[in-house]
Amino acid sequence: MAVGAVTAFLSALTPAMAPAGSEASVAAKDPLRQYSQQTPRWHRCDAKNPATYQCATLKVPLDYGNSGGKKTDIAISRIKAGSAKERRGVLLLNPGGPGGPGLDLPVSGGADFPEEVKRRYDLIGFDPRGVGQSSPVSCGLTGDEQDLERPYKTETFAKDVQWARTVAAKCQAREGDRLRHLTTRNTARDMDVIRAVLGEKKISYMGFSYGTYLGAVYARMFPRRTDRFVLDSAADPARYGRGMFQAMAERAGPAFTRWSEWTARRHTTYRLGHTPAEVRETFWDLVAQADRTPVDHGGTLFTGDAIRARRATFSRVQKAATWVAALKKAAEGRKPDPSGAPEQVPGSLRQASARDVPPDNETASAWAVLCADTRTSWPRDPEQYRRDAIRDKARYPLSGDFDSGIKPCAFWKPGSEPRTTVTNSVRALILQNEWDPSTPLAGGQAMHRALRGSRMVTVAGGEGHIVNGTDSCADNSATVYLTTGRLPVKDLTCRTPSQP
Repeated sequence: MAVGAVTAFLSALTPAMAPAGSEASVAAKDPLRQYSQQTPRWHRCDAKNPATYQCATLKVPLDYGNSGGKKTDIAISRIKAGSAKERRGVLLLNPGGPGGPGLDLPVSGGADFPEEVKRRYDLIGFDPRGVGQSSPVSCGLTGDEQDLERPYKTETFAKDVQWARTVAAKCQAREGDRLRHLTTRNTARDMDVIRAVLGEKKISYMGFSYGTYLGAVYARMFPRRTDRFVLDSAADPARYGRGMFQAMAERAGPAFTRWSEWTARRHTTYRLGHTPAEVRETFWDLVAQADRTPVDHGGTLFTGDAIRARRATFSRVQKAATWVAALKKAAEGRKPDPSGAPEQVPGSLRQASARDVPPDNETASAWAVLCADTRTSWPRDPEQYRRDAIRDKARYPLSGDFDSGIKPCAFWKPGSEPRTTVTNSVRALILQNEWDPSTPLAGGQAMHRALRGSRMVTVAGGEGHIVNGTDSCADNSATVYLTTGRLPVKDLTCRTPSQP
């Protein structure tokens, strides 16, 4: 329910006898007034960062359908625009996740922004509700319970079902009814409270990964308050939920094929095979050997499943070839090169924080938001996950069983409202790498179709998750849009040096 709908709904329930000008009458006309008219108490965030990096805490309703009920904290930060004369407004930043804290982004991510952007915008960071300093959620999860990389095996499937059930049960026991209000729609409403508190008619925004979905939801709910929105590494809004995991498995196959072709052309360097077929055979032989006897690489024991779990690495061909060659040497008892650390599947630009936050907060808040948003996209029957994992391991051998396996959302309670259907004509700029392992290219193209007023910049040959700061052509398009409002005349393809 959008804020305007909430206002109308609550007004209809207010007694008509309330005296004009009374506190009850004012609340009836604008139930969010107590939140939108807060005065933030800005203070220096910490001693390690510049004094210009300021923080404050706002109050928002836990349930926007009951604005007079329980409240929750939203931690915000800012670095003011460098030029009062050139200032346009505020640029809200979100690192992704869900579950990614964004309070530090004005100093950690904002440092990479061009000066012309920093002159025109107050850079605004915030920890979404339930995350970081914003009344952080915790389920009391152990380290093992936070591990979602669970390959399908007949003998361990019952334990995986119990893991998913336990995570959902522990979160429900710890957080109760609060969980149903930790949703993307409510985070979008929180962003609009931030807008109002800062005295702005509109907000500009830069969101990464899941943050692209959050930005698209805000634009759908508050189109007239949406200014210049940059969505970097966009998720398919129609597949947000279980389909988001499965899309990663689907894209891992072509990335693996590309890697095997690239590596075969460099056999003299990596010694993994003269042909793509030989490279693939070498890899799968290594996986089978590691399943029998784990490979000690850099002090970490890699089973075959642990090797497959690093599927994101194959989106970066050179990094993957170096890593697999080192694993092969280790499996043969030879001393591997120290380089070539595998790449984890990244969900955001989040930065580690030294502040006092529950150790399971990122995991707990990620499940809370994802499951509350998309509960209806997850089957209840564990046997459905078994069948899907077996099927998708055959289709996508690198990681199909990881991504179609059972997750805590199977046992979660629904959120407070249905998820948002993203579709409108709001202007936005979408940046996308061709070989993004976490938000695949097809997802960015789907977001582009859903946001009919958008333009898309594709980095052909671009590797890895997140474009910002990695490609000057794409960065320039974002800078021009943020500083002038001009989108590319048509969709643009930037090319890496290896893609003439």
